[in-house]
Amino acid sequence: MFARSIRLITKFTNAVEIPDNFIEKGIKLRGRVHRVMENGLEVEHIPITLPIISSLQRRWQSNGHLMIRLAGLQMTDEGKTWLREQIKPSRVVWFQPLRRANSFIDCIVRLNKGGFFSVSLNEEILRKGLGRAVSIEGLHSNPKLYWKLQTRLLKAELKALKKGEGIWKEPTLFERISNNLQNSKILHNLHNLISWVRSLRKK
Repeated sequence: MFARSIRLITKFTNAVEIPDNFIEKGIKLRGRVHRVMENGLEVEHIPITLPIISSLQRRWQSNGHLMIRLAGLQMTDEGKTWLREQIKPSRVVWFQPLRRANSFIDCIVRLNKGGFFSVSLNEEILRKGLGRAVSIEGLHSNPKLYWKLQTRLLKAELKALKKGEGIWKEPTLFERISNNLQNSKILHNLHNLISWVRSLRKK
């Protein structure tokens, strides 16, 4: 118990510093966003501060940022753009570490929307059709948590599918005609290429 309390007031600056039991139990941590990267977030971990030893904590804390990826989804380019619009530098988020992947940590990331209300960015991206749900890795030792999180992500994706949001949007008549014409052109070019190859063989 004492060891866990010490770890809660410790600032983590890289993936290997986060204790295994934090990841196994999905303990939520708080952090300040430094920047949005191509494949995730760079976050400064904010440990629990104890007023009595706050000055000592600052002396103990080292500099460094955690590299976080949103678990359970593959974002589209539009999803990455949306994420940059939603999360500005210095914005505080909560993240639930699920797995280490080299220097990255796969997490469920929540953004506070005011008061006690927060939203899962993983689910929100899927709900808007800005990504596809994929299997969450690293939770085989905690099947209950795995099914809980995976079910929520799949439900979010299903909502986007039903509403035709983002990548699930039905193409317009003009888009379907354009796609058909483009496919016909590709087939025509392929047919010409095959005919050319056959003519070479006959020579």
